[in-house]
Parts: sequence; structure tokens; C-alpha cells
Amino acid sequence: MTVPRRAARPSLAARASAFRERVDPARIGRRSVRRRARGMAAADVAAALEDARYFARQEDSAEDERGRAELVEWERIDRLLAAAASGTVYDPDSDVVVQAELAAEAEAAAQEAELRETARIAARADELQVLRDLGTLEQTDPAEGDEAVRDELTRRADSYVQADIDAWLAYALAAHLGHYADPAAREAAAGLLPPPVLTHAALLAELARLVPGTGIDQLAFAARIATSDPEAAGALAAFLSRARSGTS
Repeated sequence: MTVPRRAARPSLAARASAFRERVDPARIGRRSVRRRARGMAAADVAAALEDARYFARQEDSAEDERGRAELVEWERIDRLLAAAASGTVYDPDSDVVVQAELAAEAEAAAQEAELRETARIAARADELQVLRDLGTLEQTDPAEGDEAVRDELTRRADSYVQADIDAWLAYALAAHLGHYADPAAREAAAGLLPPPVLTHAALLAELARLVPGTGIDQLAFAARIATSDPEAAGALAAFLSRARSGTS
């Protein structure tokens, strides 16, 4: 038997800010040159540089940011090969300037991803708080990443345990609601949720199998057991599981 399924309601719209990458014509120009220059010898680069200079004279350089960047990059690569040993061909993978730019871009992307995740967690925490205030939290299924949102709500409460959030997550985990319908999400939860929540979920699942049709309001004691003594709650859940399977 499974824990009774609650009716789901649409979640509130997230209020996270949208991050958009700014189009950078100069960067596009430099990357284009590097792709074209890969494998070129000094003479080939010199010829490409002359072409770039010719086109720069034909265009309005004040308006062509990409064109200016391409010209500067051809000039830089030309100087690089001129200083290199005879027969050297251009390889952006060994170009220290290129590698430094890529490292800086990777760091900036990681920082942006962190900002995105922080904003998402904050917005979801606001959403769950509204649902709590409306008394509809239990009618909402958890979503991916709500384990981190739980931590954010706890942080906002000066590290006090958010009993209703913990019970909500435990119930969803036991009943396989929301993203916990995915076995991989349930497995991941073992490393993301604290022991009281996990043992509460395990105990709820076993009690629901033991007494079919039991409502969540009838199992409030399970949360108290799991919170006060997670180890004992886990042992009880394991005992009930063995009893159900007929093993000793």
C-alpha cells in the first residue's frame, strides 16, 4: 500500500531575475580569426592580415567592432609566429593568450551559474513561504532542488529546524511525489537531506504499507520519533520492513 496521493496545485511563478549573456562582437571576431588561423604558417597569416587590413580600409572601422577585433587578432598572431621558430604553425590550444581568456571565461560562467542558482533558490524559498502562509504547502509537490531551498529557509530562520518543511519533504519522499517519482532523485536525496527527514520518510513508507489507507494527519507521531531519535526511527522502519518481507 502507498501513502495517499494529494491533489497537486500549480506552483507560484518564480521571481528569479533573468540573466542574459551580452553579445560581444569583439570576442566573436577573435574566435573567428583563431578558427581560421589554426594550422596556418607565418606566410599564410601574413596574407590573411593583409586581407584584413584591406577590408578595414573599405569599412567604417568606427562602427565595426568585430572587424577591428579581427584585425587586431590577425596582427597579434602575425607577431606571435614571427617570433616563433621557422615552420611553426598557429595552434590556439598552445596560445597562452587564448588559454588565459578561456580560463577567465570559464570562471565567469561558473560565477554566473552560481548567481543563477542562488536567485533560483531564493525565489523558490519565497514561493514556499507564500504557500505556508496560505496553508497550501501540503498540496504542493516538491521540485528538483528543494533540498537546497530547505537549507535556505532554515538559514533564514537562524538555523531553527523548519518542522513543516521537513515533514512535507519526508511525506513526498515516502509517497514518491513530485520529482521524487524518479528513483535517481530519491537516491540523491539520501545525500542532501538530514537523517531525521530521511528516517521520517522511511518510517512513513513502512507505516503506510502496514496500515493501508492511513492519512498523513494520523502519522504525525512519526515526525516526532524521527526528530527526537533518528537512529531509533530508522531501526523501527527497518524492523517493519523485515516484518513485512517475513525476514528475521
